[in-house]
Amino acid sequence: MNIPAELKYTKNDEWLRIEGNTGTVGITDFAQDQLSDIVFIEFNVSPGDVIAKGASIATVESVKAASDVYSPVSGKVTEVNNALADGPEAINSDPYGKAWMVKIELSAAAEAGELLDSAAYEKSAQERGS
Repeated sequence: MNIPAELKYTKNDEWLRIEGNTGTVGITDFAQDQLSDIVFIEFNVSPGDVIAKGASIATVESVKAASDVYSPVSGKVTEVNNALADGPEAINSDPYGKAWMVKIELSAAAEAGELLDSAAYEKSAQERGS
C-alpha cells in the first residue's frame, strides 16, 4: 500500500497535498484498490464553487461499487481534473499523480491540521482492510 508521508489523509480515504494556499485532493491507493477497476468519474463541483469541508466533490464508479469523494478542507475550487472523465483508469494506476481530482484555494488552512498523517492513515486502512 502506497501512503506518501508528505500528504494528509481523511478516514474516508481522500488525500490532500498542500502547496502554499492550494490543496490538491484525490483518493488514496487503498481506496482505489478497494474499489477495483474504476470505470467512471463524475465531478459535483466546478471551478469557482465555494465548498465546505466534507462536501461531495465527485463520484467514482468501479466494476464493484460507486463511492462519493469528499473534500477534506473548505475553500474555493480552482481547478478540476477533467482529463479523468476520458481516462478514469488513471485513478487505479496513478492515484497520487495524474489522478488528482480537484484543487482548492484553502479558506481555513487549520482544517488540514485535523487530518491524519501517513502513519495514522496506514493504521486506519490496515484495520479496515483485514
